[in-house]
Amino acid sequence: MANGGHLRIDVDSVLRKRVPGAYRYIPRFVVRWLERTICQEEMNGILERTQGTCGSRFCDATLRDLGIDYRVSGEFPDKENRNVIIVSNHPLGALDGIAMIDWATKAFGTEVRFVVNDLLMAIKPLETVFLPVNKHGRQNRADAGEIERVFANPDIPIVIFPAGLCSRKGKEGIADLKWQKMFINKAVQYHRDIIPVYFNGKNSAFFYNFAKLRQKLGIKFNIEMVFLPREIFRSRGKSYAITVGKTLKWQHFKGGAFAPDEALAVRNVVYGMA
Repeated sequence: MANGGHLRIDVDSVLRKRVPGAYRYIPRFVVRWLERTICQEEMNGILERTQGTCGSRFCDATLRDLGIDYRVSGEFPDKENRNVIIVSNHPLGALDGIAMIDWATKAFGTEVRFVVNDLLMAIKPLETVFLPVNKHGRQNRADAGEIERVFANPDIPIVIFPAGLCSRKGKEGIADLKWQKMFINKAVQYHRDIIPVYFNGKNSAFFYNFAKLRQKLGIKFNIEMVFLPREIFRSRGKSYAITVGKTLKWQHFKGGAFAPDEALAVRNVVYGMA
């Protein structure tokens, strides 16, 4: 939310505006707990220090502010072929997206676009990068049109986390949930090659254990997401590894009824680089 022209996070103000009827019944200690849990003070510090940046410049500034870097290895993509979809596992939930935007922009020498949950459009410095998808209702017609327009532009690389949600701990260890087929069908439709990327990282044991407890209690809402800002600040000073796989030509895919299995096959390629 903007305050005096500056972007700031204000939990109290958001609750007052979003749930005015229930706001007066929310105990103050609950509001304070939420502020601490989402690291409101620390997040506003980053927004203040990166003020005036947006898109990939905001990502670069954020990584520098947190003292976070990444190393890239593997197959370096053809900078001249921007008609691609970059797909990656999603281990962290926030920093991996920021790092992917930073890396892809530098790799291709142009701003990329990123398909995300429409709730993330609240992150104003990245609204010029994000392509919002409504996962909880009907897609806005304007947003749907923008997605098609961008996919049809061969000069814009596109990044997608096909799992949607960040990785969870399960039988495979820490790994993505099911990969959605959208990227396969879009690759076939718009003749976009696919670049598989493996991002080596993980959140704290607390995050995964909380997620498992939530599931055992039968709670469907992913309330563990409220702890993702805490995971960001726990990652201060870390270095991550990004492995880029060989580009997969769009002609190798059929899409349609074959798309779910093809999405799984690409997921296996990504985890094969671990």
